[in-house]
This record gives sequence, C-alpha cells and structure tokens, in this order.
Amino acid sequence: MTARSGRNRDEPLSTTVYRNLVEKLRNGTLAPGSRLREEELAASLGVSRTPVREALTRFQARGLAYISSGGLIVAELDRRQVNELYAVRAMLEGSAARFAAMNAAPADIEGIRHAVELFENQPDDAAALARANTLFHESIYHAARNDYLLRILEDLNDSLALLPRTTFQLPQRSDEVRLEHREIVAGIEDRDPDRAEAAARKHIHKALASRLRLLFSM
Repeated sequence: MTARSGRNRDEPLSTTVYRNLVEKLRNGTLAPGSRLREEELAASLGVSRTPVREALTRFQARGLAYISSGGLIVAELDRRQVNELYAVRAMLEGSAARFAAMNAAPADIEGIRHAVELFENQPDDAAALARANTLFHESIYHAARNDYLLRILEDLNDSLALLPRTTFQLPQRSDEVRLEHREIVAGIEDRDPDRAEAAARKHIHKALASRLRLLFSM
C-alpha cells in the first residue's frame, strides 16, 4: 500500500508519510541504524519528494532520526535513553489512568473491559499480544478525556517505536501483564484515581525491567 492509497484525506500528505514511517519502525521494516533516503522513500510510497522531506524533518525533530556523515539515520536508543523514556512514560500513563478514574463515562469503562478481554483471549503470539496491549492502553487514553495528554502520549509512543521487538517475547511476561491490567482497571472502575495511577506506574516500571532484560541481557 502506498502512502496515497492509505491516506486520510483530512490530513496533509506529509503526515500520512510520517505515520507510514513510524509504522515501519513498529513492524520492524525500518530498523534503528537504517539510512533514510528521500528519493527511495518517495518512490516506495508513491509520492513526490516534498511530503517525504517534510515528514523526515518531523521525524528528525521528534528524535527518531539524526544527521550523520552518511545522511539521515534512524536513531538507536541506549540504556540511558530507554530509562529516560520509560520514566516519562510512567508519569504519563499514570496520569492517563488517574484521569480515566475521574472522567471515564460508562461506555469508556466498557471499552476498557473489552480491551482487557481481547488481550486475555489472545493466543500465545508476541505480535498479537503487543497489538492487543496497544489497544488496551489507547482505551485508557481516550477514557481520560484530556486532549492535551492524548497528544503527548501519541508523541511518546512514536518514540517507543524505536525499540525493537516486544517484551512479550519474554517467558511469563504476558501472564504478568494480565494481572497488571486488571489492577489498573480495578482502580478505574472503583473511581479511585490514586489506585489507578499507582497500578499504571507499576505496570510501566515492570515493562521497563522487561525491556532492559530484552535489550541488554539476552
């Protein structure tokens, strides 16, 4: 699929190209350390070089790529950067869970419950679990009903796309996450912001431990 064919007509073509590049990061098609060639990307996406240039400028501004002597290179996070990224993620995910406990409508809570069930019914497949986990977190973001927080979380999750593989490749991680999800949902359902936030932060701290083990210990 080209960028044009997958385009939302309400958004600039450069935004569609940017989203396409982020998705390539997430699915492993575009790996950290890869060189980004404007002409090649334009040809593969079926667009002119102008929207690609604009998308790459945004890509670089978000810290997803950097300029080197070899051109524009997809960034690769070191241990310090991973720790910093997850520190911010814990704060933001905690805030999302807190706001969801305060603001979620009954339909929002039903959506979160559905996302939990979807995750728990996934087969033992790392990629499928990762997709279901994303849906769970997104259901909480929307239940928080805070547009500013939602935009910040979307930007943060673009940066998370730089991390290769998924922690669901680790033994027992999916079982741990099922319990962590239930703790977060219980806090939201009980309208207990402190409990929901604490559970979400704990979930991200455990995710960081798993991520570091996956990146640096295997």
